[in-house]
Amino acid sequence: MEQAPSIGATWARRYDRLHLHTMRQFSGLAHFPIPSRYPRYLSRDEVVAYLQEYAAHFNVNVTTATTVRTIRREDSGAEWVVDVDRGDAWRARVVVVSTGQYRRPFLPVWTGHEQFAGRLTHSVEYRNGAPYIGQRVLVVGAGNSGAEIATDLADSGAASVAISVRTPPPIVPRDPFGMPVQRTSILLSALPPAVSNAVGRLTARVTIGDLTRHGMPAAIFNPYTTRRVPLIDVGFVDALKRGRVTVRPAVARLSPTGVVFADGREEPFDAVIAATGFSTGLETLIDVGDGTPGELLDDERVPRGRAGEPTSQAGLFFVGFMHSLRGHLFEANLASRRLARHVARYLRQP
Repeated sequence: MEQAPSIGATWARRYDRLHLHTMRQFSGLAHFPIPSRYPRYLSRDEVVAYLQEYAAHFNVNVTTATTVRTIRREDSGAEWVVDVDRGDAWRARVVVVSTGQYRRPFLPVWTGHEQFAGRLTHSVEYRNGAPYIGQRVLVVGAGNSGAEIATDLADSGAASVAISVRTPPPIVPRDPFGMPVQRTSILLSALPPAVSNAVGRLTARVTIGDLTRHGMPAAIFNPYTTRRVPLIDVGFVDALKRGRVTVRPAVARLSPTGVVFADGREEPFDAVIAATGFSTGLETLIDVGDGTPGELLDDERVPRGRAGEPTSQAGLFFVGFMHSLRGHLFEANLASRRLARHVARYLRQP
C-alpha cells in the first residue's frame, strides 16, 4: 500500500540534484540487483526507474494513492486492522510498516517566523535553485540534504548562500583516494568503533583538511559510535573553501528582514530553507490499545529492535528505520530477507 500516486513518487519529489551516495552494487533490493546499465551512483530519476522495474519484475501488486490512517488490533486480537482514507479497512494477520524515517518534515517554530517577510520552507519542498537566483539564502542544518542544497544554490546563481550549523557534522568524501566510502565503511563496520573512528578521522583529515579556517566548527568524529551517517561530500567542501557557501551559527529567531543567530548577529535573508530533518510519525499511526506504543518505539519514535524481526506485538514488523553506515538500501536488502523468514515462520503457527 502506497500513499503516493505511483511507485517511487517519494523519490521523484526530491530535489533535482539528488544522487545516491551508495554504490549500485550495494544498493539493490533483494533478489533483483540494480542492472549494470545504471551508473555507479544512481540519480533520483534512476532510482525511481529501478523501483518501478523491481515491482514489474516481481509483479508486485501495489495499491497506490491510499493513505493509512491507523494500524490497530482487531478486538479478537487475531488480525490487524488497517484503516485507510478510502474504501473499507484492510485486515491481515501480518502488517509490515516501511514508511521510513522521513515521513513527516520537521520545521522548527522559530520566534518571529510570522513576521519574516521572506520565504520560509522545509527542504522537502526544494527542487532546484531557479526560484532563488539573485537571492540571499540561508540553509538551516548541515546534514547531507542541507549541504547539497546549499551547494546547489551556489551553483545556480543565488546572490549569497549561508548554512546554519548547530552541531558540526563529521565530513567524509564520497570517494576517498578513488575508493567509494561505502565499500570502506562496510569493512570498518566490522571493527571496534574506536578503531573505525580513528581510521575515518585520519582519512577525512588527509582528504578534506582543516575546515575550521573556512568557518566550519570542528566536529567530533565518532560516526561508528553514534551509528549516525556523516556528511558525505559531493561538492560542499569545495564550495565552502571557495567562499561560495559560508557558515553561520544556530538560528535564535527570525526577524522581519532576516535571521538573528545565537551569537547575537542579525543578517538579512530573502529565503530560509530548513533542512531540519523528519520524524517517523509512527506514534500516531500505530494503536496498540494504550494510545502510546512505548514498547514498540524509542524516544525518537523509531522502532525498537532489529529491522525485519518480530516485535512485542505479534504479526507487526518494521523495515527501513535503521541508522547504518553501510547504506540504507544495503540494510533494507538484508532486513527484507530476515523479514521473509520471520513472517513465514509466524504464518505457519496455528
